Amino acid sequence: MMKAVVMAGGEGTRLRPLTVERPKPMVPIANRPVLEHVLALLRRHDVTEVIITLQYMASVIQDYFGDGGDFGVKIHYSVEDVPLGTAGSVKAVESLLDEPFLVISGDALTDIDLTAAVDFHHQRKALATLVLSRVSNPLEYGVVITDDEGRIRQFLEKPSWGEVFSDTVNTGIYVLDPRVLAEIPAGQSVDFSREVFPALLNEKGRLLGHIADGYWCDVGSLADYMRASADALHGRVRIERPEASQSDGVLLAGDAQIAEDVRIYGPVLVGRDCRLASGVTIYGPSVIGDYCVLDARATVDRSVVWSNCYLGEGATLQGAIVCKQCSVKRRSIVFEGAVIGDRCTINEGAIVRADVRVWPGKEIEAGATVSTSLIWGARGRRSLFGRSGIGGLANVEITPEFAAKVGAAYGATLPRGAAVTINRDLSRAARMIKRALISGLPSAGINVVDIEAVPLPVARFETASSGARGGIHVRLSPVDAQGVDIKLFDARGVNLDRNTERKIENIFFREDFRRVPLDEIGAIIDAVGVAERYTDAFLRQVNAEAVERAHFKIVLDFAEGTASQVFSSILERLEVPRVSLNAATGERHRVRTAQELRNDLRQLALITTTVRANLGVVMNNDGTRIVLVDERGNVVPEFSALAAAALLAVRARGGGTVIVPAHAPRMLDELVGRHGGQVVRTRGSSQALMIAAARKGVVLAGDDRGGFVFPEFPSGFDCMIAIVKLLEFLATQGVWLSEVVSGLPPYYLTALDVPCPWDLKGRVMRALNERVGGTPTPSVDGVQFELGEEWVIISPDPDRPAFHIIAESRSDEHAQALAGRYVDLIRAFQS
Repeated sequence: MMKAVVMAGGEGTRLRPLTVERPKPMVPIANRPVLEHVLALLRRHDVTEVIITLQYMASVIQDYFGDGGDFGVKIHYSVEDVPLGTAGSVKAVESLLDEPFLVISGDALTDIDLTAAVDFHHQRKALATLVLSRVSNPLEYGVVITDDEGRIRQFLEKPSWGEVFSDTVNTGIYVLDPRVLAEIPAGQSVDFSREVFPALLNEKGRLLGHIADGYWCDVGSLADYMRASADALHGRVRIERPEASQSDGVLLAGDAQIAEDVRIYGPVLVGRDCRLASGVTIYGPSVIGDYCVLDARATVDRSVVWSNCYLGEGATLQGAIVCKQCSVKRRSIVFEGAVIGDRCTINEGAIVRADVRVWPGKEIEAGATVSTSLIWGARGRRSLFGRSGIGGLANVEITPEFAAKVGAAYGATLPRGAAVTINRDLSRAARMIKRALISGLPSAGINVVDIEAVPLPVARFETASSGARGGIHVRLSPVDAQGVDIKLFDARGVNLDRNTERKIENIFFREDFRRVPLDEIGAIIDAVGVAERYTDAFLRQVNAEAVERAHFKIVLDFAEGTASQVFSSILERLEVPRVSLNAATGERHRVRTAQELRNDLRQLALITTTVRANLGVVMNNDGTRIVLVDERGNVVPEFSALAAAALLAVRARGGGTVIVPAHAPRMLDELVGRHGGQVVRTRGSSQALMIAAARKGVVLAGDDRGGFVFPEFPSGFDCMIAIVKLLEFLATQGVWLSEVVSGLPPYYLTALDVPCPWDLKGRVMRALNERVGGTPTPSVDGVQFELGEEWVIISPDPDRPAFHIIAESRSDEHAQALAGRYVDLIRAFQS
């Protein structure tokens, strides 16, 4: 008889406050713990001997299930003092496993056919079989691709949207041969997905994937919990229901007392010994736990109420969760997405606003309106980080309270006593948010080095050169006049990697902040001489003599950003005359629309030719990106500017590596190769390009948004060093910018967007990968189709429900037609 190892040590931090007083597997669905549903599934498939691995609140599970006799199984328990990871937990019970066995999560609701998975494993004689399922949002899971014979080709644990290549995910259900355990060290934290399975990936036939039919939901978030509860009521998952009477979608367990005029619109489950008074109305999908009392005219709408709760006269729940032993008194209202923890009292006439979480044991005063969580809270976001860091509407989504929590969460990931630089643009909103961030960091024992208001490249340089462990930059959004961005970077001044972002998100959403004692609170230090240090290092990296000797004149549009002061000083020391437009004059901030940028470029071109300047430049507000105008007044397209800079850089160095995004035109490879260089392609994010720029032999990294990185100078995307380096190259090579651009090979790119609902993105990516075949390219955000002289890259937008399509062909018409075909393909995959 096959045995099963049930992983039930989960803490369930994203489910708080549901899991403050119970482990995640004990959260009830349809009035039974998730783990009870898992044991029932095992029993249906003739698995009656179970080893349950425990860690968090182990006694709660042991007390409820005992030896398993009441649940039709025999249970052994393995309690870990410290978490051992998925593989380490199984290794700890190796002595009980002498034949192939199942591993299954104790906190996922599923009716997957386990017998079919076991049969698949035996038929293929696999060493390890992963049971796979298809989901609408694969971000929180391990994404997997298999071939036609079930062999796993690739998997990636918890990808970002830019990395998603399928909607087929690892369910955490495995069929394993005991030989797998021989390679796992005892007593250490080891993970199947991150460590054990990658070692088996290249061993033919040993690691297989079985795509299972049936329902599967990892109850990992409050939204997942509500969805699983509704699915159980709708009958979308096969579970063992309590003995009950049923009619019109209403399931009544036990001896409920229900007044004649109660109205119930299913699907609704009413637990044992409940009392529903006159005028009560319940709209499904809703669950009422055992021993609950709903007083006259109480209303429950699409909500889950746990056992032993009281709803007073006229009380209303709308899309809410109310945990055990709570009292929601007369005329109180709990709105959409709110969660009331165990043993709370909501007094008469109180209002709990949407998405508020109330931790266990709290009492809300009569008539109070609760708009923020007590004691800990959560934000209604898909994730904290987006493409531009942390962003949102100023003073609406990005508030001082929010920023203080971000500071505390970031600080909690760093060692106590570490230093973090903090910087802002000139706007009032950025000043406000920066000060709130400063208040959060010292609470975690972090010293804050305030570098006031300097361009972002200067902030990156100061972080990298000062020994700080990280940095923060606050700015008004360059694309939204009402928005604020918070950018976090590491000790190198580089944007944080996704793993670090996840750590911060986890701390932020569960508000598990580190609060240090009084004598360890961090200091706030005012930095001095920041611009001077940057300028001195800057001038050491350029051929100042060549630039001065060329007698250049340039026209600069500073976009009212902080770069105007720093860069003006640098140009004065290089003796480069300039005409300045839109220099910073105070707290103004300008966000250009596309039409305004076109108008400004026309004006810049006119001024450049009128004053006979050698170069015209429009900078962005934080000094990171530029648009170039040559001496003839021609606006240089972004990829042409990148190609020109790459050509000049490899000529100057006699070769070298140029880093570009994967969707850069292929003419770059030919162009750079002619001069002894090579092009290396990477993902298009700023973080990926900055990391790649640090490789040995790199002379330049750049993108199609006017961003350039010169690796010898640790300031990231820096338009100031880019402008002066361009001048240096033009001077030493004796050419005009217009000559360089006009000599570039032609290229024809088209970029299109196509809408796609969030819950269909994974399905579309799987279908695209199946169509292209082979292994997804690690350097590509999305999937790439190589079609001879043509190519297409399709990538999911990380912040919007849409896909980006970029195509290159032999003419504009062919590129547009090629991209259009893939627009149609994506639309077809959504249907």
